[in-house]
Amino acid sequence: MSVKECRGIDSDIAHPETLKSEQSPFSGSTSARSGLATAVDIGRLGEEAGRAVTMSRDAARAAVPAIPIPTTKSDKQWNTRSLGLRFAADAASAAVAGALICPIITIIDRAIIEKASKGISIRHTLTTCLRDMVRKPAGFFLSTPFILIYTLYGGTYLTANAIDTVTSTVRNQPFGTVTPGMEKFLTTTIVNMSICVYKDARFAKLFGPSNNPSAQCHPSAPAVTVAATGASSSAAAATAAKIASQVPKIPKVSYALFCLRDSVTIFASFNIPPLIAPSVPDWIASTPGMKAAVAQFSCPALMQFVSTPMHLLGLDLYNRQPPGGLGWRERLLRIRRDYIVSSFARMGKIVPAYGVGGVVNVRMRAALMEKLQLDDERKHIASSRTL
Repeated sequence: MSVKECRGIDSDIAHPETLKSEQSPFSGSTSARSGLATAVDIGRLGEEAGRAVTMSRDAARAAVPAIPIPTTKSDKQWNTRSLGLRFAADAASAAVAGALICPIITIIDRAIIEKASKGISIRHTLTTCLRDMVRKPAGFFLSTPFILIYTLYGGTYLTANAIDTVTSTVRNQPFGTVTPGMEKFLTTTIVNMSICVYKDARFAKLFGPSNNPSAQCHPSAPAVTVAATGASSSAAAATAAKIASQVPKIPKVSYALFCLRDSVTIFASFNIPPLIAPSVPDWIASTPGMKAAVAQFSCPALMQFVSTPMHLLGLDLYNRQPPGGLGWRERLLRIRRDYIVSSFARMGKIVPAYGVGGVVNVRMRAALMEKLQLDDERKHIASSRTL
């Protein structure tokens, strides 16, 4: 090695920074880039750690159910808008439906009782009472039988409508909502049964075996005849007391049978039709309205094959009360004798009552409630615009 080369090595050893700068002119920029990459990596690690913490927090929230915070104010709201008008619509629908079907029901009901108690043909009673209704309409529509029948069916319709209105109010539903719930069945049955049992007891006494078979549809006529003959008031009172003492009491079993009969009829009239209406085949009824009408007509009518024996047995227990009682074989023979004709006669009574009357009541109420709903919405929109 020459002297010059040795001097060069000594110079490099003495000044190493000069050697580094000459060997790596871009060493400064490389260090900067490596530092920037390290910072980026740290940032990415921080983001991933943050996402992991967020995911663990969400999982913990999903695993622990939220505890509801009690509030002092209830969120439940009642639909009380136009409530008075809605009850008025219920009463109007019931009144119109009752006035439409009660005349024929009064006549049919009397014909069934006279057939069971006196053996008078149903046709004879129908023609006699229809003729009296046409000739003396005031006496017919103000008579006790008609008032009893009108109170029975008008009250039943009104109760069913009122239950629908109360239910729609409490549940915050539209005005025309119809419910087939158990509360409707129980309330309607109690009202119908209470009035109907009283009505049957009065009819049994008015048209039972102790009365004159030729009496007209106005049971007060015999008293007027007695007064017209010039009999004294004391004699009339004695005659009335004698007749009253001869009228037998209605057995408790008869009341129980009448209650069971009415429960079956009410259930078939108000609760079953809304449930089976959607199942009516399309070849019988193609629209929802027709399906509802078919169910409303058929259910109460077909149920009479079940309830008519209860009705006939209750009447027979009242009509025939011989000393020592009467065997069940004799009573079953009487029921068998009158079963077919009485079943169809009761269908002729129930179809107008819960078929025609039920459809008129339901559709009239639906129309009135729809009108009230539209009027209420218009008022609500107008009031919101003014605000």
